Amino acid sequence: MLYWVVKAVVGPLLHLIFRPWAEGVDHVPREGPVILAGNHLSFADHFFGALFLKRKVISLGKSDYFTGSGVKGLMSRAFFSGVGTVPIDRSGGKASEAALRTGKRILAEGQVLGIYPEGTRSHDGRLYKGKTGVARMALESRVPVIPWAMVNTFEMMPPGSVLPKLGHRPGVKFGKPLDFSRYYGMEEDRLVLRAVTDEIMYALMELSGQEYVDQYAADAKAEAARAAKEARETARREVREAAKEAAREAVRKARKRG
Repeated sequence: MLYWVVKAVVGPLLHLIFRPWAEGVDHVPREGPVILAGNHLSFADHFFGALFLKRKVISLGKSDYFTGSGVKGLMSRAFFSGVGTVPIDRSGGKASEAALRTGKRILAEGQVLGIYPEGTRSHDGRLYKGKTGVARMALESRVPVIPWAMVNTFEMMPPGSVLPKLGHRPGVKFGKPLDFSRYYGMEEDRLVLRAVTDEIMYALMELSGQEYVDQYAADAKAEAARAAKEARETARREVREAAKEAAREAVRKARKRG
């Protein structure tokens, strides 16, 4: 109920302010289980991804969104519940199996499951390697996968932004359903899971126009953070050395005058 209340209240405001657009909405079936596999560019994806669909989209989100305390924690839980997010533990191992079971349960109920195969938001707007959980869900549940590409949301609300920027019209493209029935019964084969996942990511790349990087987003984000830290430390060292050299030069000049 909260999902539809939030959509009824927030939806018209989003249309009025940001003038979002959509393509391929008819590719999403009106009933029955289906996976929407999307790129993840921005926090704004939570607002615009399902805006044009008449069906409820249930997505899997990290449990941190639901465990905060105080007013901020209450608002976070209310928001993510309102946009159809189900909390999961993404720490890996048994937690990954629990997430898989949750996704399969949602599909068994005949619902729409939204997944971001990259596992986290892109830090630079590029499309990163997908994790194979989406392939396992698709093959074990025997449901179609629809590529779900967000467009312009990175420019509108890049990482670190608190408020969206006006002047960028967010959009969403729904691709044709991908049929993986030829792989049914092969969900334990890692090569098959990788092939299915890569096919999904290729379809997303075609729809979104993003540059593809054959690396996991979390690893690339960590590398970028390390590089930024090293650059800051190098800059500090250079500033300190410059200051020391300036001080030494001042002393030399003072001695010459003396």
